[in-house]
Amino acid sequence: MLWLRSALYMTGWALNTVLCAIACMLALPLPYKVRYRVISYWCWFGVWWLGFTCGLKGRVIGQENLPPKAAVVMSKHQSAFETMALQTMLPLTVWVVKRELLWIPFFGWGMWSLRPIALDRSQPHEASRQLIRQGKERLAQGAWIVIFPEGTRVPAGKRGHYKYGGARVACKAGVPVIPVAVNSGEFWPRNSFLKYPGEITVSIGPPISTANKSTDQVGREVETWIEAEMERISGVGPCWPAARKLTDSHSNALAG
Repeated sequence: MLWLRSALYMTGWALNTVLCAIACMLALPLPYKVRYRVISYWCWFGVWWLGFTCGLKGRVIGQENLPPKAAVVMSKHQSAFETMALQTMLPLTVWVVKRELLWIPFFGWGMWSLRPIALDRSQPHEASRQLIRQGKERLAQGAWIVIFPEGTRVPAGKRGHYKYGGARVACKAGVPVIPVAVNSGEFWPRNSFLKYPGEITVSIGPPISTANKSTDQVGREVETWIEAEMERISGVGPCWPAARKLTDSHSNALAG
């Protein structure tokens, strides 16, 4: 049943991705906000469809911590769930992504239509300058910048190397950083086809001020808050490493 429900989710997700990408391409002559609504629908559908087909839903705590004006969001990244969920929580979002994602058929094309900050990681110095320049421009236009400081999806129970590019943009623009912790990898593991039923927690932390602080100071505060919050919300899903070991041990005992 788990395989069947996961297959049903992926079928609907893929169809929705193709249709929304085509709609975004057709809407290129139209105002930016029209294309943004199309992609926002893609995210809303993805989150709803995940709950409907797989019994995997999300809950948000700390949404009152979001300030009234655009800021930089630095989030933990464990699965594709938060890429959809964060889009539904913020009024106008710009993602910081690796350039290669834009080459993915349909998915990348739809993302490209929303003018993300797409970085070439093979040229780190130029990527850093681009992030600051475009990040400040997008914030001035009222868009929230969303970045995953670990750079990629990190398995549940693991900790990646934090990069402080998001903190640098926030310091340069004079806006706060919003830290986000999420335990999605305990239900939707990295690179896994299977999605397990349960409830993902997305925890939004209080704004971290950048006033009179260095990039490193802000980055360390963000990292400290996220990792402390991860300890609090982790260990509840079936794919948490300790739970997986316990399940495997039990299965081996029964087999023996």
